Amino acid sequence: MVRNDYSVLEPPPLGEWEPDLSVCVVVPAYGGQEKLDLTLAALSTQSYPSALTEVVVVDDGSEPALRLPPVRPEHTRLIAAPERGWGPGHAVGAGVEATRASVVMRLDADVVVGREHVEAQMRWHHLADYLVVMGGVEFGDHPDSGLTPAEVYEHVRAGRHADLTGAGTDSMEWITEVLERTDGLRDAGHRAWQIFTGATASLPRALYSTAGGSAADLVMGEDSELGYRLSQRGAVFVPEPLATGLHLGRPTTEERGAEAARFRRPFMENRVPRLNSRRVAPKRTWQVPFVDVEIDTVGRGFEDVTATADALLAGDAADIRVTLVGQWSRVTPGRHATVDDPALDVRLVHEHYRCEPRVRLAESEPVTDPDVPFRLLLSPGVRPRRRMVRALTGAADREGAGLVLVRGSGGRTWSLRLERTAAFARARHLGVDEADRDAAVAELWGVHELDQAGLLAVDEEEGDGPPKDWHRKMRKAEKAQVRWRTEAERWERRVRALTQGRGAWLLLMGLRR
Repeated sequence: MVRNDYSVLEPPPLGEWEPDLSVCVVVPAYGGQEKLDLTLAALSTQSYPSALTEVVVVDDGSEPALRLPPVRPEHTRLIAAPERGWGPGHAVGAGVEATRASVVMRLDADVVVGREHVEAQMRWHHLADYLVVMGGVEFGDHPDSGLTPAEVYEHVRAGRHADLTGAGTDSMEWITEVLERTDGLRDAGHRAWQIFTGATASLPRALYSTAGGSAADLVMGEDSELGYRLSQRGAVFVPEPLATGLHLGRPTTEERGAEAARFRRPFMENRVPRLNSRRVAPKRTWQVPFVDVEIDTVGRGFEDVTATADALLAGDAADIRVTLVGQWSRVTPGRHATVDDPALDVRLVHEHYRCEPRVRLAESEPVTDPDVPFRLLLSPGVRPRRRMVRALTGAADREGAGLVLVRGSGGRTWSLRLERTAAFARARHLGVDEADRDAAVAELWGVHELDQAGLLAVDEEEGDGPPKDWHRKMRKAEKAQVRWRTEAERWERRVRALTQGRGAWLLLMGLRR
C-alpha cells in the first residue's frame, strides 16, 4: 500500500466469509452502569462468531463498583483497573493485558453498536496485519435514551440499529470533512492518524504492543496520542462506514471543547511533534523532537564537526535532537597531552557539546526513535543554512515522500538524507532487508530529490549559521588572549623585580610617602 491508500485491499461482503482471528473488545468504564448495560446488550448479538469474541470490561475505580448485567456477550469478563493509575489509557492497557486475542478493539462504555459492527472491522484485519480500523459513531443530545437492554438487544439482533438513532443525533463534522476531503483517508498520507478516536477502533494486538500500548499517564487525548504512535510504526488507517454506533450523549471534548483543548494541549505537545501548535511555539525543547539528526564524527576535525552541528542548532527548527557518533571513550581523565594529544579533536568536540541539552554523544549509531517523525543523516563539513531543516521536512510532507535526498552541483549526491520514520518502519514490518529498504520506501512512499542551492552553504561567505567565519573569529579571539597573556606576564616580571633588593626598598619608600 502506498502511504495510506488501502484501495488495493478488498474486504469480503458481510456474512459471506469465514473468519479465524480472535478479537477482544476492551470496554474501559467509570460509572455509568445504565449505559454500560446497553453497550453490552448490543455486543451480545454481534454477527461475528461468539467463539472468536470476548469482551473485557475494565472498571476504572467506579463507586459503587460496576457489575455485569444479565444481557451480555457469552464470553464477558469484568476486571478492576490496577490502583496505581487511572484514566482511559490506563484502563485500556489493563484490558489488553488480560487477553491473548489476536485483535483488540476499544469501545467506549456508552456506545451502542450495530449488529455487524465487529464483523465489519474484523474483515480488514484478515487482509493485512498493520491496519488500524475505525468505526463510525453518531452522537445523541440526550444521554438518557430511555431504552432498556432488552429493547437494544432486539433492535440490534433484527438489524434495526438505525431505529435507535432518532432526532438530535449527528456525527463529528470535522471528521466527516476530513473523510470527504481525503477520499476516505486514501489521500491523507501522514495525516491519517488525526481522526483516530477511542470511541470505536480495532488493531492487531502485536501492532498495539509494538507501539507501546496506551499511554497510562494521559487522562485526556490518550487515543489521539496512541494514533500518532501507531502511524509512526507504519500503520495504515481505515475508516469503516459499516461499523456504526450510537454514542449516548456527547463527549466532554464536544460539550466543553475549548476547555478540553486547553487541558490537553501541553500534554499532547510534549508527545506529538505533529501538532500545528508546536510549529508556532517559541523555540524550546520537547519530550519528543521533530527531527533526530545523526552526525558521524569519527576521524573528523573539530572545525568540521562544529561548523555542521552549530549551524543546525542555530537554525529555525529548534525541536531537533543532534546525536554525535564518535570515539568518546578516548576522552579519559587524568594527565594527558594538550596540543599534542592524539585524541585532541575528540576531546575538543566532547567539551564543546557536553553541556548542550539538544546534543547526545554516542559511541555507536543510535537505535531509531520510532516516535520522532524524521531522521536526518549528514556528514561533518556539510554546512546547513538556517532554514534547511524546515525546508527538508516541508518538502517531505508536501511531496508525501518517505526519503528526501539532497544533490549538490554537478549532480553528485551530498552526504545528506532525510528519512521518514513511518515509511522505514513499514518497510521493516514487511520484512524488507536493510539493503533493499530505500527501494521499498520508494515504492511505499516515494523518494524526492532536492538541489543543494538554498539549503547548504558552498563557501565561507554563504553560511547562515556558525560557519567557518565563526572559527576565524574564535581564532582571532584566541590570538588576542595570547597577546593579553604575554602583556600580563611582562608586568608580572616587572613587579617581581621591584619586590627584590633595592627595588623593594624604593617601592616601600614610595608607598610610605
